[in-house]
Amino acid sequence: MSFKVIVIGSGKGSNAQALLRAEQSGKLGVAEIAAVFSDREDAPILELAKTYNKPAQSIPCNSQKARLAPEESLLLLKAIQIHSPDLVVLAGFMKILDAPFIDALRGRIINLHPSLLPSFPGIHSIEQAYNFPVKITGCTVHWVIPKLDAGPIIDQRSVAIEPTDSLSTLTEKVHAAEHALLPDVVRRISLKQITVPNE
Repeated sequence: MSFKVIVIGSGKGSNAQALLRAEQSGKLGVAEIAAVFSDREDAPILELAKTYNKPAQSIPCNSQKARLAPEESLLLLKAIQIHSPDLVVLAGFMKILDAPFIDALRGRIINLHPSLLPSFPGIHSIEQAYNFPVKITGCTVHWVIPKLDAGPIIDQRSVAIEPTDSLSTLTEKVHAAEHALLPDVVRRISLKQITVPNE
């Protein structure tokens, strides 16, 4: 029995690549990446998906706005629902989704965030942790609810901030933690080792 996963991202897709590699090497449980979507037509994540022979699609949207317009969200939702996904993974997706989109996928949509939530929600989280400064940061995978970066936490990986770290080296460490955490969470969800919270 396959467990269909949709990945949505805005950038180069390093976390999508971690998921695709895990699937290729049999480390994603029964999960299968069904398609990859982006809000950017030129996003490298789309080319990455094609190298793994996965359907890749961009949704036209206003690049100047942080939040998807209702008609853009609806377009993305309809494109996703064609694949009947069991799980939607926001992996470096830099747009804010509206409540109708999230409610339509409630209990089937997760987000990867580059901090130990509830610390440093929103954008520039690694930089915020580095400048604060805290001794430990990391990454979080959580269920998505309409309130930004506030859904129930599924799992986290911590990363120590060493005195010798630069923002660049810390960013690399957090990304490495993300690449380990996200495929593991998707694997466990696909195997029903993680249950959806009742809200």
